[in-house]
Amino acid sequence: MITEKQKMMTGELYKDSDPELVAERLSAQRLVDEFNATRSGDVITKLFGSLGEGSWVMPRFQCDYGYQIHMGSNSFLNYDAILMDCATITIGDDVSIGPRAQLLTALHPIEDHEARRQRWESAAPITIGNNVWLGGGVIVCAGVTIGDNAVIGAGSVVTRDIPPRVLAVGNPCKVIREL
Repeated sequence: MITEKQKMMTGELYKDSDPELVAERLSAQRLVDEFNATRSGDVITKLFGSLGEGSWVMPRFQCDYGYQIHMGSNSFLNYDAILMDCATITIGDDVSIGPRAQLLTALHPIEDHEARRQRWESAAPITIGNNVWLGGGVIVCAGVTIGDNAVIGAGSVVTRDIPPRVLAVGNPCKVIREL
């Protein structure tokens, strides 16, 4: 029988109240609390699925599981980031992410009111290309890919894919010009 974790990992509807997922979130929270208290890079390498050379994360940092976060080399995640990693979050090399950014992979049923009431959810991955800059307070929604060398203006809400080498801003985030 397929587990709730397997459902989560494949983007199917799953119950986040599953004991295995609850235990994994609690384990991740212990590491997050340790990191936020100590700023130890060793803790982040235990928490993340992978962390490239020269990359660093500033506290306060929050995530659900940690192991679904993959951050490339020489990338920076600023203060107060929230990464809801119910699906994979891939951050490329040389990425700068401003303070209070949110990368949100979780989805909830929209039209099936009963499923939402019963707390079913699914998730879709987020991919951020190489040499991307996300300004402060940017929110990236589930299923979004941001292309290499793109810049996303502060406070933008990214609800759909952004191509490479563009400046995009707003809510919803829209391409303003090529770079």
